[in-house]
Amino acid sequence: MGDVVAEPSTEWREVTLPGEAERHQRQGVAFAEMQGHKDERFGTGRALHRQQIAALRATLEVAADLPAHAKQGIFAIPSKYDVWIRLSNGGFNRAPDSTPDIRGFSLKVLGVSGPAALGGEAVSQDFAMINHERFSSATSEDFTTIVTTGGSTPGKILLGLLKNPRLIPKLKHVQAALKEPFSGFATHDFFTAAPIAFGPYAVRVKLAAASTEVNPAASDDWAADIYQRLDQGPLSCDLQVQFFTDEQHTPIEDASVNWDAPYLTVGRLMIPRQHADAGFGEEVEAATFDPWNALVDHRPLGEVMRARKVAYFASQQHRSAK
Repeated sequence: MGDVVAEPSTEWREVTLPGEAERHQRQGVAFAEMQGHKDERFGTGRALHRQQIAALRATLEVAADLPAHAKQGIFAIPSKYDVWIRLSNGGFNRAPDSTPDIRGFSLKVLGVSGPAALGGEAVSQDFAMINHERFSSATSEDFTTIVTTGGSTPGKILLGLLKNPRLIPKLKHVQAALKEPFSGFATHDFFTAAPIAFGPYAVRVKLAAASTEVNPAASDDWAADIYQRLDQGPLSCDLQVQFFTDEQHTPIEDASVNWDAPYLTVGRLMIPRQHADAGFGEEVEAATFDPWNALVDHRPLGEVMRARKVAYFASQQHRSAK
């Protein structure tokens, strides 16, 4: 179960600043334009994390001995859900797997029921996770500028930095994050890096590494590493949550801060033995993995998540995603 978590606080608050909606719309347009430029070079795909590494089937087993405050949303009762997994590189080109990058581990939990965060009835609960505990920027504005600049040609990157010299330190932070060692999708922890609701509480989510046995050759081919492991046997990972305690230690609106709070295991992701399935891979590639594909009980929180609602929708429309 991990560390003992006392009754968490419900005193979290979201703070929406004037002009935020208009800014998010502008950022959505910037992402769509970047996506269009990438499509021209590499074919239709996502704005970010367009390089799919593997598509996997799994199940999520909800823990049976959770404390009362952790019995929220899909974790309210002991259950087993079918799950689609999409593993990805953040880069938009076909660079070697060893190239420094942000890695993605996204879950689509199927068979959920209840009011959806975007209205209507939820059909899935998605968790979009990366191999970093926090984002490089406190808000979406700098992140959008860095990503849309960094996704251009070297000349455009230099021009962008000349126009926005204040971004140079932040870009250096991003570059440092990219250089952090990554051992593989089975041996690295993944995080939502931004909060979601957990009933009346707020949490960040972590997927603990399935194995401590690092394959030194994994970076040559991330897909081969994961499928070789699954050829030998199933993998399992603990799904954990980190509860909001107060704004100083667990801020809602600042996505650049590591939360200072213990983790509680609320479920286990079970990935059975399987081989690469091209048809299933195409189905997963065509699907959306969006934190706003969520129950109201697990709706995304904070400015970065509100910005992602607009950016993800723009990207999905651009590629006519299902």
